[in-house]
Amino acid sequence: MDKKALFYKLVSFTSSVHRVTHELTQNAKSDSITQVQYNILEHITVSQPVTPSEISDCQYMSMPNTSRELRKLSEKGLIEKINDTEDRRKQYIRLSNDGETMMNEAFASIEARFLNRIQNASKEDLEDIERALDILQTKLFY
Repeated sequence: MDKKALFYKLVSFTSSVHRVTHELTQNAKSDSITQVQYNILEHITVSQPVTPSEISDCQYMSMPNTSRELRKLSEKGLIEKINDTEDRRKQYIRLSNDGETMMNEAFASIEARFLNRIQNASKEDLEDIERALDILQTKLFY
């Protein structure tokens, strides 16, 4: 196995993932939030509850910028902050009911585009895609 060639396949794959992600999510977010705020909400949706530092790390944002965006999302009623019962200095972030509604609408739009992309895939193709995603998730994106 040529690991350098494998690496370049990974680079090409991740580039394609970014392109397809952009195509699937384009115009899926509400106009009431920025793209940065949407990215934060998307991360919270799939990983909640999360800490502000986890959001900062995952979104490549400084803690001051993360705190500012979280404050704005809180003011819009899209997230809730929960204090840790054992360590009062630690906070967790989760979606509020309004935040869940907004993200469900966004994900419904993204799902429709995804289903459109795979509409002509055979049952075997869909099984291969699912297996490939499972392998990537467990072996590479853990």
